[in-house]
Amino acid sequence: MNPRLPALRPRRVLQALEKAGLGFYEDHRSGSHVILYKERWPNPVSVPWHNRDLKRGRLAEIIRQAGLTREEFLELL
Repeated sequence: MNPRLPALRPRRVLQALEKAGLGFYEDHRSGSHVILYKERWPNPVSVPWHNRDLKRGRLAEIIRQAGLTREEFLELL
């Protein structure tokens, strides 16, 4: 069973991805989104940048784009 994702601010999500040591780096900002890339990774990871908690569905999509499982992501928090 998948654990329920907590409500997180975008800054906390970016810190967790950096802590994962997967090699993601901020390439640019497009409007209110931070675009992350990684060498030899086919798709960018887009994280909305605002002062509200991310919705759980959007957080799940960010985790999927980064190639992590929910359990792996939760361990990084």
